[in-house]
Amino acid sequence: MLAAMPDSAPSPLSAGGTSPRDGGDACPGTLRLHRADDGALARVRIPGGVLSADRADALLAVAGRFGDGELHLTSRGNVQLRGLDAECGGGPAELLGAAGLLPSAAHERARNIVASPLAGLDGSPPVGGWLSELDSLVCGSAAAAALSGRFLFALDSGRGDVDALGADVTLIAEGGGDCLLRIGAADEVFRLSSADGPRAALLAAELFLRAARDSGAWRVKDLPDDVRTALVRAVGAAAGPAVHRPRPRTAKAPAPGPVTAPNSSTPATTTATVTTTVTAISVGVPLGRLAPAQWRLLTETARRYGNELRLTPWRGIVVPGPFGPPGSSARSGQPEQSGRAAEALDALAAAGLITGPDSPWTGVGACIGHPGCAKSLSDVRAEAGAAVGPVGRLPVYWSGCERRCGHPHGEWIDVVVTPEGHRISHVRGEHRGPRTVVRNDPAALASAVSGARA
Repeated sequence: MLAAMPDSAPSPLSAGGTSPRDGGDACPGTLRLHRADDGALARVRIPGGVLSADRADALLAVAGRFGDGELHLTSRGNVQLRGLDAECGGGPAELLGAAGLLPSAAHERARNIVASPLAGLDGSPPVGGWLSELDSLVCGSAAAAALSGRFLFALDSGRGDVDALGADVTLIAEGGGDCLLRIGAADEVFRLSSADGPRAALLAAELFLRAARDSGAWRVKDLPDDVRTALVRAVGAAAGPAVHRPRPRTAKAPAPGPVTAPNSSTPATTTATVTTTVTAISVGVPLGRLAPAQWRLLTETARRYGNELRLTPWRGIVVPGPFGPPGSSARSGQPEQSGRAAEALDALAAAGLITGPDSPWTGVGACIGHPGCAKSLSDVRAEAGAAVGPVGRLPVYWSGCERRCGHPHGEWIDVVVTPEGHRISHVRGEHRGPRTVVRNDPAALASAVSGARA
């Protein structure tokens, strides 16, 4: 079906289409910094969250030379560098470009791609081929340079994890060499060949730009209803047959600890018990904030095994192995882990990272808060830390103002600072439960949050 789709117009490495909305898109990048109370902020797009150890080293070098030294993970698997000197000029971009992290200056804010972080590691199909091709296609499209920094692509391995994030264009792996293409949050998806997936995703984004000309919408969900419906029909006409598949409502982060998959050497026809191997380790990052020593340890661990880091949209990191066959000392009912994986997880736990489900930091998130953000009414990170207690059933996210920057998707407990106090509510997708306000009482606030998460 995609044979009828027009090829995208090529663009040079450092030039591309100019968005008529350039003055209104305030999303920061590497070339356009955001002025915050703690200095300038750069957001480095990491398509799919995938970093080599060398590129991770380059990010740390830029953070140390120009910023406060720390690296902050975002809800799209990107990295923010804070505390940059306003006079740093093009220094950060020059170093990042030399490391291959800035392949096209014109598209640096358009390379928003999330991918299933366990793809190819837990028995689900890999999406690395899609990721490389889609990133190349986006950077090669003059039209795609006009995409807002808010526009999001998602590549789902079939687990439904990033499909639940509400991306503008989502590719979902299917068996038999097919994939599904979703536009926005529509329950209707389109079946097409996996080989055609990345080009179909780019075409959908380019069709969105045409549909958004009159409204100035940044994302598919911002389009008027009739325009959005017409966009979905236009994509479907070029892509393939429609399939009804509602979008998952809950986005599930990888569990911290070892990641296992069936051993590929086990014959498919064997009647013996299928063996497994530890393919990766997964860790959470408290509040998404990494000190230089933590980042360095993660990078060294990656270099020792698979030479890759995968930053997740849940502010965690997956380190692919292989780590070897499972060990025999794992607790009953828990994924088994090899000695090497256990050793790596122990070291990361000692560095302050989340390596198991029993960490009190599991599911706790917060925006940057005061003093880094002028709009924040409180130091929500300190408040979140003071309120940490038993692991809750639901994640909680603390916001210093009504904007709720970086909040999760699906079901979660929302804590927002208002002039009247901390407002707590239970969010389920687009629905919000009754609100409770706690005023100037840290103990009562911690108790209320713990009760809401239970």
